[in-house]
Amino acid sequence: MQVLIDLSTYYEETAKLSDIPEYIKRIKQEAGQGNDIILTGRAPIWLFLIAAHAVHGLARSLYYRSPVTGDVKIFDHNPF
Repeated sequence: MQVLIDLSTYYEETAKLSDIPEYIKRIKQEAGQGNDIILTGRAPIWLFLIAAHAVHGLARSLYYRSPVTGDVKIFDHNPF
């Protein structure tokens, strides 16, 4: 299953380092287990890095999506 996680929905005006534990919890809940994850949205690079680290071991594959680059594969652990 493909899951789109829009990191811009995780905060109001400014993402806060003090909210990292809550971000990680929400990312893991949305990602689920064994899904193809797409990270997108206007967010600081550190939040994308935290999200990528949080889903590693849970996700079958991880992609970054932006209007400029399209989908960029970060990792793919699908054996097929």
